[in-house]
Amino acid sequence: MTLKTPKLYTTLLLLPLLFLFTACTAGDAQFVQVEPAGFWYGLWHGMISFITLIIHIFNENVSVYEVNNTGGWYDFGFLL
Repeated sequence: MTLKTPKLYTTLLLLPLLFLFTACTAGDAQFVQVEPAGFWYGLWHGMISFITLIIHIFNENVSVYEVNNTGGWYDFGFLL
């Protein structure tokens, strides 16, 4: 029983974290922003880009890169 307990706790902690990351993917046309995405959105989208890429493979409505952005500041945050 002691061997299975850490696996259960790890699963229970990682599952909500996975849902949190997938809820904030970039570029979904359903959630259009009025203002273009800036540095902080670029930083966040860069951190979750791998997860967004996996979702994009199965769902073409989700893109990895936010096209409605401020330009250089969004790119800088995305690359960081």
